[in-house]
Amino acid sequence: MRISKSPWLLHYDGSSCNGCDIEVLAATTPRFDVERFGIINTGNPRHADIFLCTGGVNSQNQDVVRQIYDQMPDPKVVLACGICACDGGIFKDCYNILGGTDTVIPVDVYVPGCAVRPEALIDGVVKALKILDEKSEKMKRGEYRSLTSAEYAESLKKTDNKAEAAGMEEKDA
Repeated sequence: MRISKSPWLLHYDGSSCNGCDIEVLAATTPRFDVERFGIINTGNPRHADIFLCTGGVNSQNQDVVRQIYDQMPDPKVVLACGICACDGGIFKDCYNILGGTDTVIPVDVYVPGCAVRPEALIDGVVKALKILDEKSEKMKRGEYRSLTSAEYAESLKKTDNKAEAAGMEEKDA
């Protein structure tokens, strides 16, 4: 049985203008009907298979995003929905915005837009369902385990250190 047959989605608004949140709601209406793919909305991370984030990540919500992600069971898929969730959007250079969702947790599907269109959101959900099935199959074979948010943060530090070291080597040359 495929896990994507009846996936549960948890929607979290980081710090947005709410334009994307309105479009997420529009995607659930009869006109767009994302629920035809078996999607069920939940407010409980322990039931969620898909974590849909809107808005950027800031110093006040980064721990909440990490906590929600860590509470979700494996396999899980993260959708960054809207340009703010993808990379910080128009607020990217603000003092209080750390960036997109991928600054604190791994993102599987990016759905840009300002505000994101319901059709694009549904396309992103369909891609997420495919990834969810792939992760589920890998888990069954013992080939996959999601990183915790702490492990992801550590991998980002290593990547930053490598990039910084490469930049130092260029300056020395």
